[in-house]
Amino acid sequence: MPHVEVVHVFTSQSGGGNPAPIMIDADGLSEAEMLAIAQSYGHESGFVLQPDSVEHDYRMRFFVPRHEMSMCGHATIGALWLLAKHGRLSADRLSIQTLSGTVMAYLKDRPDGSKSIEISQPSGTVADIPRPDLRHKILRAMGLEPDDALDLPFLNACTSRVKTLIPLISPARLDAARPDSAAIEKLCEAIGSTGLYPFAANPAAARQFDTRQFPKSSGYPEDAATGIAAAALSFGLLHYGMIGLDGASLLVHQGRAMGQPSDIWVRFDLPPGSQPIGCFVGGAVALAAVAGHAP
Repeated sequence: MPHVEVVHVFTSQSGGGNPAPIMIDADGLSEAEMLAIAQSYGHESGFVLQPDSVEHDYRMRFFVPRHEMSMCGHATIGALWLLAKHGRLSADRLSIQTLSGTVMAYLKDRPDGSKSIEISQPSGTVADIPRPDLRHKILRAMGLEPDDALDLPFLNACTSRVKTLIPLISPARLDAARPDSAAIEKLCEAIGSTGLYPFAANPAAARQFDTRQFPKSSGYPEDAATGIAAAALSFGLLHYGMIGLDGASLLVHQGRAMGQPSDIWVRFDLPPGSQPIGCFVGGAVALAAVAGHAP
């Protein structure tokens, strides 16, 4: 049977993190088998394969219970962490082949002997949602009212996948959201998005934001931590003028309302004297209490 190890990615001091079932020896596994593993665990799952070209060190595929994903940030970081844990990495700079393109990974040794891991994302695109008339329906689909949102446009932001950014007035209103998954799927289809990403600034700390992620069609209603969405958010925050353009890291808190408080770190890839050419996403990883074999 295929050996699957479960890791929690983007953990915080309070635990949390997003569970990711990972198989680091997935060559020979069929697409149907990968999908079945994701369905059996109920989470985004990552599979490490030999690359198709000499330019890449690894190839990775990602599945949620309903379909394949082009890219998954936390599963990528989790897979790299497991490869390092098993002594399978030969370098600290790696090129990974994904359906969304090449992802670069950078690893550094921590004082405790573990690895710090960041992955690259391209420069983000940001635009107003194509159907601003759906603003109130989007809020209602999250169980929120018009006054819960800031007087700012909702944005479709993308590095690897389009996420819809919804600025809310406070973390308390963010926590109050109650998603209607069926309504969210229809609205995401109408606005060309793969998920709603409501957020609120932390009033007590600069460059810290609380978020939640309600996916369009993954087979579960909410994610505890979404690296790709946090990357998109960083470019949206620049667009809104909520953060300045500098090299300081941005801390994105996600998953608190689920009881899985998670921390995602994002920093811009910022050559001197220029606009960002991308960003880096990183966070802590821990092995789940019980790893196992897919049924």
